[in-house]
Amino acid sequence: MDFLGLRTLTVIQDTIDLVKENRGIDVEFDKDMADPKVYKLWQEGKSCGIFQFESQGMTNFMKELKPDCLEDLIAGVSLYRPGPMDQIPRYIKGKRNPGHNEYTHPSLEPILNVTYGCMVYQEQVMQIVRNLAGYSLRKS
Repeated sequence: MDFLGLRTLTVIQDTIDLVKENRGIDVEFDKDMADPKVYKLWQEGKSCGIFQFESQGMTNFMKELKPDCLEDLIAGVSLYRPGPMDQIPRYIKGKRNPGHNEYTHPSLEPILNVTYGCMVYQEQVMQIVRNLAGYSLRKS
C-alpha cells in the first residue's frame, strides 16, 4: 500500500477545499498543464515545498534545464536518481538542440526521441529489448 500517496492525495484535496472556502477559487489543477507562468517558476528555481523538486540539486537542475512542458518535469524526476543522473547533461543538450540528437542505432530514434536520445524510463528499455533483441514481454 502506498500510504504516502494516499496522504498526499488527501492533502491536495484539503488544499483545493480550503482555497475554495477561503478565496472562492475553484482549483482545477489538471485543467491547463501548459501555463508558461508555472514553468517560469521552475526555470527560476522557485520550487521550495514541491515534493521531489525542493532539493538544491534538483533546483539547480531545473534552472539549467529550463522546463517548458510537463514532459520535462516528468523526465527531470526520473533523471535525478543515482542510475540515470549521468544522462542529465545529454538530456539538457538534446532539449536545447533537438535536431542534433544521436542514436546508436536508427531503430532507437522512435523510442528515445521524446527524451532526446536518452534512456530515461524503464518502459523505454523494455521497448528497446523487444525491438532490437526480439524479446517478448511474456513470461517464459
